[in-house]
Amino acid sequence: MGNLLAWISEHLWVAWAVLAAALAAVELLTLDLVFLMVAAGAAAGALAALVGGGPVISIVAAIVVALGMLAAVRPVALRHLKEAPSIRTGISALVGKTGVVVEEVSPHGGRVRIGGEVWTARPYDEHSTIEPGKSVDVLTIEGVTAYVHESEQPWHL
Repeated sequence: MGNLLAWISEHLWVAWAVLAAALAAVELLTLDLVFLMVAAGAAAGALAALVGGGPVISIVAAIVVALGMLAAVRPVALRHLKEAPSIRTGISALVGKTGVVVEEVSPHGGRVRIGGEVWTARPYDEHSTIEPGKSVDVLTIEGVTAYVHESEQPWHL
């Protein structure tokens, strides 16, 4: 036991690095970003010990960095992980857009131009008919069919 303690005191940075790696490995199991922040503190302790800071300095560095990471970085990282992407792409990007009817839209079919593309369309209200040239809002898209409602805004090119 004495030899182990002597080796650790001579190679304190290695002990800190092993602790940092172990904490990072535990983070892979928990995925809550606590152990990763503490691992960053252990890495700071390793760096302090490597440059000759001694045990007290490396412990202080580890505590300060770990607490700083937990207080400043973790909340921001969690917020970014839990936020839905703000960029809509593909079909979902068309929902809410305005288009123009190019072929009468009725419960039986029709066509609208949305963002430069012509889509098969049906009225969202199953009983209405929308005349060509009218402005429509895209309420949903199912498959290749846009379900639209006549817009209160006039169509602008």
